[in-house]
Parts: sequence; C-alpha cells; structure tokens
Amino acid sequence: MPITESDIEKIAQLAHLEITPEERRAFTPQIAEIVAYVEQLNALDTSAIEPSTGGLTLEGEQTDSSRDDAAQPSLGQKLALDQAPDPASGHFRVPKIL
Repeated sequence: MPITESDIEKIAQLAHLEITPEERRAFTPQIAEIVAYVEQLNALDTSAIEPSTGGLTLEGEQTDSSRDDAAQPSLGQKLALDQAPDPASGHFRVPKIL
C-alpha cells in the first residue's frame, strides 16, 4: 500500500503536528522509503536468531551478562579538567547555545 499525502496529514494530526503542504509533499516520499525499508526487514528470516532481551530474561530478571552496579573510584576533577580543551575556574567551559 503506497504512502499518500493524506496518510502524512493523518500522521501529523495524530502527533499534534502542524505541517505545511510543502512539508507534506516532501515527507511523503521520505516516509514511503522508510516504510519500504522496514518491509524489507520484515521479510528477513530470523527464525535461527536467538531473541535479544538486552541483558534481561524474558521474565525481566537480570542475566549473568550484566555486570553488578558497584561504586567505583571516579576520574577526579583535576584529571578530568586536565583533559578538557578549555577549562575555566574548576569547570568545563562550553560554547553558548542560546
């Protein structure tokens, strides 16, 4: 089923986004390309691949593959600032964003 501009408008409404007709025209082929790629992925045979649970069992318990969450010594302020490109008065100096 091809993606249409009305599909994009419906998605925008569901997401409470206001998009212009130009954006709708631009997004239609982009979203269609993404959907086509996902359809390709869905066609892959993954029956021989064991499901990944991200370090948890299917019941939500931690597996042996995860390390214990134990406190460890930190880097230390002086050592961290020595590696900073532009330290200032005991702080990291970063560019202004706004």
